[in-house]
Amino acid sequence: MASTEIQSDREKARLAADEEESSPIEQVRLTVSPTDDPSLPVWTFRMWFLGLLSCALLSFLNQFFAYRTEALVITQITVQVATLPIGRFMAAVLPTKQFRVGSKAFSLNPGPFNTKEHVLISIFANAGSAFGGGSAYAVGIVNIIRAFYHRKISFLASWLLIITTQVLGYGWAGLLRKYVVEPAHMWWPATLVQVSLFRALHEKSGDDEKGRTTRAKFFVIALACSFLWYVVPGYLFSTIATISWVCWAFPKSVKVQQIGSGMHGLGLGAFSLDWSTIAAFYGSPLTSPFFAIVNSLAGYLLIIYVAVPVAYWGFNLFGANKFPIFSSHLYTSRGEIYDITAIVNDKFELDPAKYAEQGRVHLSMFFALSYGFGFAAIAATLTHTVMFYGKEMYARFRASYNEKEDVHTRLMKQNYDDIPGWWFHSLLAVSIAVSLVLCTVLQDQVQMPWWGLIFASALAFVFTLPVSIITATTNVVSIYTPGLNIITEYAMGVILPGRPIANVCFKTYGYMSMGQAVSFLSDFKLGHYMKIPPRSMFLVQFIGTVLAGTINLVVAWWLLTSVKNICQDDLLPAGSPWTCPQDRVFFDASVIWGLVGPKRIFGSEGNYGSMNWFFLVGAVGPVLVWLAHRAFPGQGWIRLVNLPVVFGVSGMIPPATAINLNSWIVVGTVFNFFVFRYRKKWWQRYNYILSAALDAGVAFMAVVLYFSVGMEERSLDWWGNAGEHCDLAACPTARGVVTDGCPVF
Repeated sequence: MASTEIQSDREKARLAADEEESSPIEQVRLTVSPTDDPSLPVWTFRMWFLGLLSCALLSFLNQFFAYRTEALVITQITVQVATLPIGRFMAAVLPTKQFRVGSKAFSLNPGPFNTKEHVLISIFANAGSAFGGGSAYAVGIVNIIRAFYHRKISFLASWLLIITTQVLGYGWAGLLRKYVVEPAHMWWPATLVQVSLFRALHEKSGDDEKGRTTRAKFFVIALACSFLWYVVPGYLFSTIATISWVCWAFPKSVKVQQIGSGMHGLGLGAFSLDWSTIAAFYGSPLTSPFFAIVNSLAGYLLIIYVAVPVAYWGFNLFGANKFPIFSSHLYTSRGEIYDITAIVNDKFELDPAKYAEQGRVHLSMFFALSYGFGFAAIAATLTHTVMFYGKEMYARFRASYNEKEDVHTRLMKQNYDDIPGWWFHSLLAVSIAVSLVLCTVLQDQVQMPWWGLIFASALAFVFTLPVSIITATTNVVSIYTPGLNIITEYAMGVILPGRPIANVCFKTYGYMSMGQAVSFLSDFKLGHYMKIPPRSMFLVQFIGTVLAGTINLVVAWWLLTSVKNICQDDLLPAGSPWTCPQDRVFFDASVIWGLVGPKRIFGSEGNYGSMNWFFLVGAVGPVLVWLAHRAFPGQGWIRLVNLPVVFGVSGMIPPATAINLNSWIVVGTVFNFFVFRYRKKWWQRYNYILSAALDAGVAFMAVVLYFSVGMEERSLDWWGNAGEHCDLAACPTARGVVTDGCPVF
């Protein structure tokens, strides 16, 4: 009996040792294959052709959509699914003949289309979808200079700004790889979605032989349906993209339309039948975890149906009823649109006399509270992470120094050459040198002094390691990354007020270099799990980033010069999609934080100083949740309360509106709760493929519509294409305020 127990204990110890050697993280053991085949070809014609094509196509489409009212983002998953049948088709038809170049031999078709080629194609595509929202963040600077401030910036300065902000973070990310990529405890949960999808697409499961629709066939059918359907909301009957039936029932009531409008109000009952509206701003709801959807719903209800109505109708905070309840525009104290260009002098700086003449800048209630909740989200991210994950992160980070190498790290070191350190050092040195040239020789175009670049880079470098550790161990930050955007623009606005472009450049160098570094490290972990040669990963990421940034700028330049009055929603014809909602918010941020400065808005000289209390609310909130969790350990739901997500849902409002969130939450709940719970096999097999097909179908039809009828300005003029039919929702409700098209109370 004793010997049996001893043998059982030894068996348990052996199994535990095997698990630890494979990976100490159970999710990784269940998802990632512990084997590798280093003989699989990687540098193939198929990889280069499909990778470069995917990168170019996604960067074109995402930049193209960025100017539209519903800014659809085409993600990496779309390419991941769509390129599989194409790759297999190329493997079936390309010639297998070998060619010689010197002593090297190669073939256009070295064998079956393999997983490693597919991963590198997806990494190329990821460069085309860019961290932070579909296109290179710095393109927004070019847009606001040309479309909003009506000033000039050269193509060369624009290109250098975009490329350096995209590439700068790669340098120090490479220096941090050994801390957050190689250790097994740095497991990057978000990458497991990609790994599971790659394995599902490439590994035989036998399901296709049981009469089920294959994934490839399902993708083609769903793509065709999405492609054909988008003709309706995209051209024939655009009103179904923003169905706000409450407004139709009460066509003469300002207050009811404010409540019912999905675009300019609280969106009660508003919904959409257009995938580009559903997936705009927050991404595909099919790929969002249900716990994040629930926390988003809680934040949405708190902001939309509690904070805004109480502040606007209950207390009329900051004289809010002089302005629309929801708007991203800036206003004077009289409820008029603020003339920003009038307060900018010849040096592209604030003219204090003109500013005093127009008076303080005012925000809509929605816009002001979105900044307040943004402040809370930043503080909540820090305290939530420390309270709930601090010990875990510290333990895992310490373990990363002492732990044994898991099977994945051993295979990578055994089978592939590592990236030489001088690659990263050289990239970092060149990026900083070119950026310094931009901030000195071309300073008249970007305004930012050289010390601003050094400060922004140092700030980003300091934050990259902790944010990477948080993302690698908890995935908290990857859901709603508050990042450094508000912190950087707040800091620069205090240090150097009156210079709008200097402020957004500082924000971009600080925020994007950190974001790109985290994205780069995440991709490296994906390559680590999929056993991709590190040097191949580096080259694909770098080439893809430069190509994508260049195409982003070319598309932006083309649209800014070819679409009349682009981004000027007051000058565009009714129903025009070229309203640039994200750039409008980016422009307003440049005014608030850069041109006018936080002291004149959120300080003692402004109206919105009380918004700073949200920092305290965000800092204290997670502590209270943690104390409740400790007091009632049996209530597991308390630990799922994620205040960074609750507060962070406001991070995209505006440009996101109530109709986007209504539809996103409903669709996400249907698929990630009901379908996942009651039709799990279907969800596992088709959910991500459906998401990719819907994205791709809408994208392709939108481009077809633009080139077939959009460029010729051929539109259908009828009730179904006349917008949301909630025009009164954009009216103020204060007595005596006169606005075109609105009743005077």
